[in-house]
Parts: sequence; C-alpha cells; structure tokens
Amino acid sequence: MEKRPRSFYVMAAVFGAFLIFLYGPTVTIAILSFQGPQGGLTFPMRGVSLHWFHELFQQQAVGDIWGSFARSFVLGLMVMVTTVVVSVMGGLAFRKRFPGSGIIFYLIITSLVIPSILISLGVGLIFSQSGLDIHWSTSGYGSQLTWTLPFGLLIMFAVFNRFDKSYEEAARDQGATAWQTIWHVVLPIIAPMLIGVALFGFTLSYDEFARTLLTAGSYNTLPLEIYGMTTNVTTPVIFALGTLTTAFSLVIIAVFLVTVVIMNRRRARQGSDAGKGMV
Repeated sequence: MEKRPRSFYVMAAVFGAFLIFLYGPTVTIAILSFQGPQGGLTFPMRGVSLHWFHELFQQQAVGDIWGSFARSFVLGLMVMVTTVVVSVMGGLAFRKRFPGSGIIFYLIITSLVIPSILISLGVGLIFSQSGLDIHWSTSGYGSQLTWTLPFGLLIMFAVFNRFDKSYEEAARDQGATAWQTIWHVVLPIIAPMLIGVALFGFTLSYDEFARTLLTAGSYNTLPLEIYGMTTNVTTPVIFALGTLTTAFSLVIIAVFLVTVVIMNRRRARQGSDAGKGMV
C-alpha cells in the first residue's frame, strides 16, 4: 500500500479544522435548541425536549418573529425575481460592446467592495432627504439589489461567454424572430444557470443584515429581528429560531438543486428522443 505524503495529512487536518470552524457554531446552536424547559444558553444541557420550538409558536413578548420572517421571505422573492430578470437582460446586452460598457461594468462591480453599512447609510439618506418613507419594501429592496445584482450579472457574463451562438443562428435560419430565439432557444438552454442566479438572489437577500440595517424602517427583517433578540432574550428560544431558519435555508437550497436536476434530466431525455427521431 502506497504511503501518503506528510503534506496530505497536514492538508486534511487544515480542511477538517476549517469544517469545524465553519459548521461548528451552527451544530452547537442546533444542539442547544433541544434543551429542556430549564435549559440555558450554554452547556451542560438540562434535559432534551422540543420545548423551545413550541415556545416559538406562542405569543412572544420579545419581538415580531413571524412577521419579520414573512417580510424577509417576501423581500427575498422580490430581490430574486429582479436579480434574475436584470441579470439576463444585462448578460444579453454585454454580449456586444457598446459605448460606455466598460464604465458601466466597473460601476456595477464597485458596489461589491464598498462597505455594506455605507450603502445602507447612503440609501437611507437619499430616501429621507427626498421625503420618501424608509421601508423594507422600497429602500431596503433597493439597497439589497446593490448586493445581489453584481453577483447575478457576473454569473450571466460567464454563461454567455461560453454560450454557443450556433443555436441562435440555427433558430434564425428557421425563421425565428429575435424574441422567439431568446424565449424558445436561449432561455431553455441557460435555465439551470438562471436557477443558480435565483438561488443567489434569494439567499443573499434572506440573510442580509448590514445593507438592511438603516433601510428597513420601522419593520424589521428576520436578520434584524434576530440581532435585536440577542440583546434581550436569555433562553434557548433564540437557538430554536436559528435552527428553524437554518433548516428553512437548507430546504430552499434543496428545492433549487432538485429543480436543476429535473431540468437537466428532462433536457437529456428530449435530446435522446430527438436523436432517435433523426435515426
């Protein structure tokens, strides 16, 4: 049996430490959320039960948990749809160079390196100085788009850089219009990547804190609500909330991944059927 080099074990140890650092806090919170009624915020655990999950669904005196969850969910959907639509349009537009395309590209990317709290402060000031209400569905929505749109556009740029234009040429040779080519040829081909952009848009919005801090107005999103709870909640109910929200995020990711797998299988089946038809 071939002996592995020492560097292999070093890298394995580093990778293992990275996984512990990355997922250890989440696992710890999940464990502590199952404490008994007398449990606290630290180990050792005092019993095992679902008591604190049950408490989440009771009348809470610490905040508007489910209202903030609903706001984050709706805001995530709004940001997701906008990110997908604008990213596709931007990706199509940047397939050909146009006057000012380089400047526009760098202006878009710059929002990724500006501190998030400054974006939140700037958007909040613009709305307040313009006499507009600061609200999670307006100013909060706009500030989050400065975070999700650059990611979506970068993904679309990579997708269209590798896109085979012969498919579009074949469609036009068959008499398809530009819109028909995009709708019936381009979008079905890049659909799995659009699912990825949608997942990015929703998850980045769902857990965004800094860019929403000064733009949400009087109604908190879920990250803001959880942050507020850390200052006045001294029971594992906050751990139960963290466990449920993490589970919800994993379910959303799983739904997107299953959708991509189903779409890829359907495309492969259609390609196989088309090949048999030609034979």
